[in-house]
Amino acid sequence: MNERTALVTGANKGIGKHIARLLAAEGLTVYVGSRDPGRGQRAVEEIGAGARLLVLDVTDPDGIAQAAAQVDRLDVLINNAGVSPSLAPPADTGVEEYRRTYETNVFGAVAVTNAFLPALRRSPRPRIVNISSGTASLTWSTTPNPQFTPGSGAAAYRSSKAALNALTVLYAQTLAEDGFKVNALAPGLRATDLNPRAAAADGDPAEAAQGALRLALLPDDGPTGGFFSWDGTPVPW
Repeated sequence: MNERTALVTGANKGIGKHIARLLAAEGLTVYVGSRDPGRGQRAVEEIGAGARLLVLDVTDPDGIAQAAAQVDRLDVLINNAGVSPSLAPPADTGVEEYRRTYETNVFGAVAVTNAFLPALRRSPRPRIVNISSGTASLTWSTTPNPQFTPGSGAAAYRSSKAALNALTVLYAQTLAEDGFKVNALAPGLRATDLNPRAAAADGDPAEAAQGALRLALLPDDGPTGGFFSWDGTPVPW
């Protein structure tokens, strides 16, 4: 066990849980962020040594503040919590679905990042990884690409992740002088309960988690303000 610490939001299942497991295996103390205490505690027990439960709903400002007060220093923040209510195209997506999606995927990531910045500033090598999506790439959305057919749905989810990408760049630029490395990860389509398309997929979430681990443990000369696929290759914005 080393003295480094990490927080993974939405870590009681899916890709987030695999990320937490990999970080713990590297010797970090990992805060398993979970809205549900029971599910979070089960994840902590399954991950084992190094895992700690941190009850955290990224849409609850008071809860975020309470969680941040429990963490004195943080070396790695993984903004993994996300929702995808439907696969509908924009014309069939109601404003409330956009609001709900952005509340978690965008505003939640901002709220958590800002709340934990004081703890991250106490780290000699602070790292932030935002779990995005290849479907958020505007380049891939308008040209032939290796992951999906342009024009597919999930308008609320995809646009929220595009907004998260923009914020990744802005955080990276404004925090660079403080030694931060801030990057976004496109994990690929994985077998999770994110939405029906993901549930029917055969992609291994653990494989995607390896990409997050790589960005979480970047050396001092590593990139910042980048968008990378799970295998380390750059993704166009």
